[in-house]
Amino acid sequence: MKIVLFGATGDVGTATLHEALKRGHSVTAIARNIHKLADVPDSVARESVDVLAKPDRVAELMASHDVAISALRPISGSESLLVEMTRVLLDAARKTKAPIYLTGGAATLKLADESGHTVLSAPDFLPDAVRPIAEACAQQDALFDQYDDVQWTCLRPPAMLIEGPLTGHYARGTDTLIPDHDGVARISYADFGYAMVDLIETGNGGQQRLTVGYQNKAAA
Repeated sequence: MKIVLFGATGDVGTATLHEALKRGHSVTAIARNIHKLADVPDSVARESVDVLAKPDRVAELMASHDVAISALRPISGSESLLVEMTRVLLDAARKTKAPIYLTGGAATLKLADESGHTVLSAPDFLPDAVRPIAEACAQQDALFDQYDDVQWTCLRPPAMLIEGPLTGHYARGTDTLIPDHDGVARISYADFGYAMVDLIETGNGGQQRLTVGYQNKAAA
């Protein structure tokens, strides 16, 4: 497939880019700072695009590709921009009819303890430092309901996205955190990217909120 990947230089974007290339897909990598893409293979097309400043270019890129992936994350202190960036992408997907797969956040996922709390609502669950991006991710999640005519899929990471090896093994869920052997919901960036590429290859029809995580993973 021809994939346009927004946010290609972040941890999730980099993992997704590498996995898509390994599987033989053609990728156009989009980043605000194109110099951060200097080390990617020559086969990768690359372009510097400020999503908020150039919504028409976003739509042009989607129109010329089979599928779009977003791994966009705003810088610290500008977390609220996530909602507006997501809106630009969804508007472009609506205009072009392109399927789009977006990286969400764990904020709206329920805890696995049957308390009814989400990651965002549970007392003392989130450190104060990550609450701004969690709140932005919750607002992003609510935005999807305004786009019932778009083929969107939101893949939400578990509570912990970590550095680690690619295993190719994970469990998939919908609205609840997937606990590992010790009760902590986690997955490596590499396996999250792997799961994202799995989704675009299977083509699930869109308008789904999903999550992934390790389950019953052997303790180190």
